[in-house]
Amino acid sequence: MAGFLDNFRWPECECIDWSERRNAVASIVAGVLFFTGWWIMIDAAVVYPKPEQLNHAFHTCGVFSTLAFFMINAVSNAQVRGDSYSDGCLGRTGARIWLFIGFMLMFGSLIASMWILFGAYVTQNTNVYPGLAVFFQNALIFFRLWFLSRSLHSAGSAWLKLLLTCDGSGTKDICWHHSPWN
Repeated sequence: MAGFLDNFRWPECECIDWSERRNAVASIVAGVLFFTGWWIMIDAAVVYPKPEQLNHAFHTCGVFSTLAFFMINAVSNAQVRGDSYSDGCLGRTGARIWLFIGFMLMFGSLIASMWILFGAYVTQNTNVYPGLAVFFQNALIFFRLWFLSRSLHSAGSAWLKLLLTCDGSGTKDICWHHSPWN
């Protein structure tokens, strides 16, 4: 079941060459997701300023999610593989530990936001919008990280060249059967 989409091909749009603009578009979409998450939370904080409506401690999830976002973005794939980072106190192991802590913070923030949504708002039969704002802030920051990592890191510049010119002819056909995971 692991490789059931290996031979799947998306229909190609011949009007736009995405190979040169892929990273820019992915960065813009990821930035919009991050901005939208914080915008929703700021809106909820302005609309519900009283601690009885939106407890100020609930902002902690978004702060930790943002901190985790910066921690994860600080580590490149080359550092995790050990290609470019050998100095420092722990080298490749330190980069992996840093990345692991960042992912733990990110998932913990997302789970805590769900707990806040259901524990403080849905089960209490109060206005649910502040809880939804906390959840969507963390979910959008999480999906921003997921979207950016799927767009940039899993098909980085070397892998993107491999995927786009897999047969060496210079054609722009995507060949999944030559992926680095096989």
